Amino acid sequence: MRRTPAIGRVPVRDVRPAVECGRRPAKAVAGETFQVTATVFREGHDAVGANVVLRGPKGRRGPWTPMRELSPGSDLWGADITPDATGRWTYRVEAWSDPIATWRHAAGIKIPAGIDTGLVLEEGAELYERAAAAAPRGPERDVVLAAAHALGDDTLSVNQRLKDALGPEVAEVLARHPLRDLVTASDPMPLLVERERALYGSWYEFFPRSEGTVDQPHGTFRTAEKRLEAVAEMGFDVVYLPPIHPIGTTHRKGRNNTLTATPDDVGVPWAIGSPEGGHDAIHPDLGTLDDFDHFVGRARELGLEVALDFALQCSPDHPWVEKHPQWFHHRPDGTIAYAENPPKKYQDIYPIAFDADMDGLVTETVRVLRHWMEHGVRIFRV
Repeated sequence: MRRTPAIGRVPVRDVRPAVECGRRPAKAVAGETFQVTATVFREGHDAVGANVVLRGPKGRRGPWTPMRELSPGSDLWGADITPDATGRWTYRVEAWSDPIATWRHAAGIKIPAGIDTGLVLEEGAELYERAAAAAPRGPERDVVLAAAHALGDDTLSVNQRLKDALGPEVAEVLARHPLRDLVTASDPMPLLVERERALYGSWYEFFPRSEGTVDQPHGTFRTAEKRLEAVAEMGFDVVYLPPIHPIGTTHRKGRNNTLTATPDDVGVPWAIGSPEGGHDAIHPDLGTLDDFDHFVGRARELGLEVALDFALQCSPDHPWVEKHPQWFHHRPDGTIAYAENPPKKYQDIYPIAFDADMDGLVTETVRVLRHWMEHGVRIFRV
């Protein structure tokens, strides 16, 4: 059960983006800017502030990003953040009571009205001294400390005492190093940062069998490789290959989905599997695994990536049918149910019964994915 976080002294609620309340990561790509928002408020009239903290894949805390109220009085705060590397990040929102912003607001009302002027200035001096102590050593601290000294110097006029404290130079320093009281942090939210290709790409669907020659009508990876340069010149990023695996012969369909296949009919590529192998094998008519590796390498030379179809379905001849019959739906007469989309029937394809042995299926499908990853594939169409 997910723990309900404490509200905190300065409540931070409804942090977004959030996927399934943070149970799954939001997604971005390296260099992509997106907005983090949260509802931040407190009781009374004191001012509040907020910021976003990013933590990188190695656990390193990055610089925090100030948030702003997106619409006055809405309590909705937001900031744009940009993760700069791939990996698993987290982000959280910190909110706090802003005593200097509260003082500035009160001073802007009381001093012109002549209410407690000396006391207000002394209060400001104490706050700016605290802010100077929290700022890093160097010119920035000196700027805030000078404002604190001026506020506390009763030999100066009121305007002179206020000048530095309300000036733009001090405001810039305090924006970077605010005085934060009653800091409250939200739970960290997960963020998965991927490479740019996960966000977009231009895909070219490519049937290697179609790239034949006069002497060899059915194409192979070696003949199809010659087409890659033209694909790259058209500006595509990804060459997408429908299933390249052995095709079953049982109930093989002919042209236009006829039930009787001729010797020349190659079958449907999505009827995956034969005695020659399953999802981790290559149709022998297309070549060997070395030929596939050469195809992937040539694509890479041209700036293309190869994407594979990851279709979890089988022909009746797939090795899984004999080794793992529990992975399929069985009808009352004991036969395995083929795929249907009534009134259409796909007698050459067995769908997977995913709930029958989920652990076994996950183990096998991860093995298959890693097999193709070892041969240079990083994109799969599921």
